[in-house]
Amino acid sequence: MSSEPKRRISALSGSGGAAGRNNSLSAQNADADLARMGYKSELPRSLSMLSILGLSFAIMAVPFGLSTTLYITLTDGQSVTIIWGWVLVSLISLSIAASLAEICAVYPTAGGVYYWSAMMSTKKYAPIASWITGWLNLVGNWTVTLSINFSGAQLILSAISLYHEDFVANAWQTILMFWAWMLICFLVNAFGSKYLDLINKICIYWTAASVVVIMIVLLTTTDNYRSGEFVFTHYDASASGWPDGWAFFVGLLQAAYTLTGYGLVASMCEEVQNPAREVPKAMVLSVAAAGVTGVIYLIPILFVLPDVQMLLDVASGQPIGTLFKTVTGSTGGGFGLLFLILGILFFAGVGALTAASRCTYAFARDGAIPGYRWLGSINSKLEIPLWGLVLSTVVDCLLGLIYFGSTAAFNSFTGVATICLSCGYGLPILVSVLRGRKMVKHSTFSLGKFGFAINILCLCWIGLAIVLFCMPVSLPVTASSMNYASVVFVAFATISLVWYLIHGRKHFTGPPVVADDEPTLEGKPHPADGDGELGVEVEKQTSYKL
Repeated sequence: MSSEPKRRISALSGSGGAAGRNNSLSAQNADADLARMGYKSELPRSLSMLSILGLSFAIMAVPFGLSTTLYITLTDGQSVTIIWGWVLVSLISLSIAASLAEICAVYPTAGGVYYWSAMMSTKKYAPIASWITGWLNLVGNWTVTLSINFSGAQLILSAISLYHEDFVANAWQTILMFWAWMLICFLVNAFGSKYLDLINKICIYWTAASVVVIMIVLLTTTDNYRSGEFVFTHYDASASGWPDGWAFFVGLLQAAYTLTGYGLVASMCEEVQNPAREVPKAMVLSVAAAGVTGVIYLIPILFVLPDVQMLLDVASGQPIGTLFKTVTGSTGGGFGLLFLILGILFFAGVGALTAASRCTYAFARDGAIPGYRWLGSINSKLEIPLWGLVLSTVVDCLLGLIYFGSTAAFNSFTGVATICLSCGYGLPILVSVLRGRKMVKHSTFSLGKFGFAINILCLCWIGLAIVLFCMPVSLPVTASSMNYASVVFVAFATISLVWYLIHGRKHFTGPPVVADDEPTLEGKPHPADGDGELGVEVEKQTSYKL
């Protein structure tokens, strides 16, 4: 989209089409709603609610995420941090997902939190609010994709050590494996986009089946069980170097990182037939399902947990394969269970890159990224934002080079992803609270009288998370074990600031947003505007130029 100033338009009620209408009519209604938000529909609406639920579930990839970050909680508290940290963060994430879903039901666009921050804000502050939120969300999308696929590369290489215990992958082998895996995810997204709906649905069944199989195998192939007291009350943070209480909070990175993906699916709104209804529902259901899945996955692992120090000594930093091998008593059994996790990696890697490319496209079409004329376009043959996909892939491949300087690079990737996405989620919620939540008063996914309290809880957690996830997993800290999340964060903040000074402050007007003092259709206040001070008249048959 051109970065020229755009006409101000009214907010939507979020209806998205009446129940019982056929898919074609629902898609037409969604296109009309999108036009009223100032955008032309360019992507095919081929995804269902189940597909979006699958995508969100794929990005969170609970068994995979918990497995690749297991060493964090084994260091920072063990059982208590693993199980109760997961329950705590699941409840908080459910609150954040519900808060975002409430907004998404009113403004279902691929811009997601970037667009919502502008709509929640006033005319004066909408551009800067959307700029900050957009860059946070963009970097969060890129780095969560990076962390998923980088840890996936480490996990693939750790499978080799199951058969060759003396094998330790060096930095080059890890980077090359990471690049190869990124290439696979790129090719699936570029040339298999018509199969994404099917892939997302298969993810749900594969993940559920994997959790059940792993649970049964682990509990039936060993005679060495931990006690219930160990599983639910054991706490040991002696390996962390942190004070006991603080170690618990540092260890929450495992759960927080795993549960960050729910907001990313907002970038798929323009590919869903009834996004105002289906996407908010998918956001909340995916977090609820992820929370339950995590508990079912973690409890059996804790009951059969082998010697913790042996797991922490695994050279790759990915002890889950060794855990499976030790518990089953065979290399083949260990690899078989690890293969199920690697299957989840495929869905997670592809899904995260899909969401990142759509986020890049949505932000670029409003002129917020260098090269926006290409990045904000859709390839007519492939029907995807190809250049957005290319940029997302290249940025992740380059960031992976940090591993040469820090063997704890994965901590940095997970930390910056969690921080950026949390802040990106928090800004539209914060602006909504500051303005009395009047823009979501008539949302079809309303939090009702509990909305304010839920929003405040979310904001308090996000403030704590910013501090927590810049911390290293353990002390003392060396140059190679340092958590460089803050460094990566500052680097992208600098790029954002420089581009704003060069281009944004003169040309960037943000997405089409509501005005402060104009009436809506027929001169009446729009329902989402609360007291009628927001909105602008929209004429029928208005066309919007991209």
